[in-house]
Amino acid sequence: MSQTPPPPASAPRSDAPSSGRLPSLVAIVTGGGSGFGEAIAHTFHREGAKVVIADRNAAAAERVAAALRSTGGEALAVPMDVTVSADFARLVDETLKRFGRIDVIVNNAGISHANQPMLSVPEAEFDRLYQVNVKSIYLSAIHGVPVFRRQGGGAFINIGSTAGVRPRPGLSWYNGTKGAVVLLTKSLAVELAPDKIRANCINPVIAETPLLTTFMGVPDTPENRARFLATIPLGRLCQPADVANAALFFADPASSFVTGSCLEVDGGRCI
Repeated sequence: MSQTPPPPASAPRSDAPSSGRLPSLVAIVTGGGSGFGEAIAHTFHREGAKVVIADRNAAAAERVAAALRSTGGEALAVPMDVTVSADFARLVDETLKRFGRIDVIVNNAGISHANQPMLSVPEAEFDRLYQVNVKSIYLSAIHGVPVFRRQGGGAFINIGSTAGVRPRPGLSWYNGTKGAVVLLTKSLAVELAPDKIRANCINPVIAETPLLTTFMGVPDTPENRARFLATIPLGRLCQPADVANAALFFADPASSFVTGSCLEVDGGRCI
């Protein structure tokens, strides 16, 4: 009985993506003008996504968006404050006007107080910390969930921290915000699952970002770094690319059965 010969090895599979792991997906990245957010934006772009860079620093957001466009990608910069509901609404509206849909929202924007005794943190700084790190997730849901429901699904990726799993002394109020991120992620996941909306979280260890000295509470010297490296079994700081690669996994349609997961990207710190 004759059979149809298999295609040559060089022939593309019919189910292969046209370009990368995120072909034509639309992703918003808050805090996308630097650090983890910038790395996530570049990684998503490399894998075929259309990326919206949201950041309080308009120049930084446009710099990243311009870099993506310069290599043939589709990218939009939106200056905004993640603590302001009207700004989040505008972010969503501008994204829909430009690209017609939203597939992924990465809640990356975050701040910390300097490493110090818990009673030394001023009330105003405490309030701002919870607005940026926690209220922003509330606003992303308020403005993002209706869009995801209309589309039949979507994904939230929240950037937490090992501080919410294994807290360090001197960062108590920051630790609390990231503990909230972890639990909110799980709560979003279970409540929104019937709508095919996923929510996952990434918990990086101390990293080489603009917040490094804030977390350390001391100057960035080899001696001071050594104290922190001694707590990380793999012996190095987290890099933005480490977090970007984890975000790519959660954004990838191949992870469509993964929700409510909080992944430590920590070199073993939380073991």
